[in-house]
Amino acid sequence: MTKANSASTKSTNGAQTKSKSERSEKDSMLEEFFKDEIKDIYWAEKHLVKTLPKMAKAATSPELKEAFTNHLEETKVHVERLEQVFELLEEKAQAKKCDAMEGITKEGDGIVEETETGTSTRDVGLILAGQKVEHYEISTYGGLAQLARNLGRDDVAELLEQTLEEEKKADQLLTTVAEDSVNYEAAQEEEEA
Repeated sequence: MTKANSASTKSTNGAQTKSKSERSEKDSMLEEFFKDEIKDIYWAEKHLVKTLPKMAKAATSPELKEAFTNHLEETKVHVERLEQVFELLEEKAQAKKCDAMEGITKEGDGIVEETETGTSTRDVGLILAGQKVEHYEISTYGGLAQLARNLGRDDVAELLEQTLEEEKKADQLLTTVAEDSVNYEAAQEEEEA
């Protein structure tokens, strides 16, 4: 009976060791995925630093120009914050091309090309493009913050959550600009024959 208990204990310990090993492999895979996604949003933020001035220049509404200009300054802080995340993760700050952000910003370029300069209709399109950017960032930062917490990296999660809140505010500001004036003014514009 003692031998049977001993064999059972060895078998149980082996199963526990195996499941711990499997878990650490999964954690390692998750951590690598997490780091890869940080590189992705880092590229996206750096890309936006180049894109937001173009959006501000293309806007007609002073409020929209100001919203884009102010968010540019915030975005520069987001880049710095992500560099802090890399430091906390003991990783080199490295960008990996974000296909999603590239696509969203190309769509914004298309809006500028397809709309008339100086119109509220262009501003409506720019707001829509800006909100697509914000919604992508909101979902990314929200997901990454949760993953950081799951990985036991509350320090990283706190930085990501700061950016998340700023992205939510930027999205709300674009909604306010649209609702307060731009959408109404665009509705009054008539297409030239």
